[in-house]
Amino acid sequence: MKILVTGKNGQLGTALQTISKNKNDFDYIFIDKEDVNLSNLEAVAEVIRKIQPDILVNCAGYTAVDQAEDEPELAELLNGEVVGLMAALSMELNFLFIHISTDYVFDGKAHQPYEEDNIFNAPSKYGKSKISGEENILIEAARAVIIRTSWLYSPWGKNFVKTMLKLSKQKNELGVVYDQIGTPTYAIDLANAIMTVIENSHKIKDISIYHYSNEGAISWYDFAKAIMEIAKIDCHIKPIQTHEFPTKAPRPFYSVLNKSRIKEDFNMKIPYWKDSLKKNLIALGEISE
Repeated sequence: MKILVTGKNGQLGTALQTISKNKNDFDYIFIDKEDVNLSNLEAVAEVIRKIQPDILVNCAGYTAVDQAEDEPELAELLNGEVVGLMAALSMELNFLFIHISTDYVFDGKAHQPYEEDNIFNAPSKYGKSKISGEENILIEAARAVIIRTSWLYSPWGKNFVKTMLKLSKQKNELGVVYDQIGTPTYAIDLANAIMTVIENSHKIKDISIYHYSNEGAISWYDFAKAIMEIAKIDCHIKPIQTHEFPTKAPRPFYSVLNKSRIKEDFNMKIPYWKDSLKKNLIALGEISE
């Protein structure tokens, strides 16, 4: 089985490359922007038609949340139109399309974990572009899996954990918002979940939407506190409100995802966020096993 993965240099793409080395039963092909310009729809179509995958896992996209407020057309192209093209090609070439989406499609005003069928109401341009991608899949694809995730981090690329570790070595105190609640997702755990979906791809007959993050619910403040405590870093974490740390794009105040569907459909056990954080800190060399 031939698996094409886009976004090979991103956090999730790198995680998939890492664990795929132990999977000899599938032929994995990883590509990124140096292999094809994702803003060129004809080039994207040409590469996919040439490879003829059995499964396409789309980890690529526009991820600069604040910058999307100034570049909504580019965000819409990469997160909406390109995804629609991939979905249409999945119908034409008869492959399974697995697409990674986000908690930002929701407005963050809920008081209980979001289910897959809850109504969209994204306040940010980034969130709206991700909604476009999902809607295009529902229109264009026949067999597809949409996986929404949140607060992704890993030993690679730019993410909250690495930023906190870097800043903690420069400052004695850091202010972190305590009024935004969600769940971190360790990229390796999400990659393993995607692998499980791939291994059970024969069961997927139509379009399915799933949520995946680690277990539990915390604030960014709680997350930062745990990083410092586990890594034994002497840096005071000060709780602040969102308005004290303004960003161009609005953030959801609550984005906990209900993961019952993916756990039931794939008999999946999801790690607790703090256990996965420890694994990440070990991988970064911040703590020992």
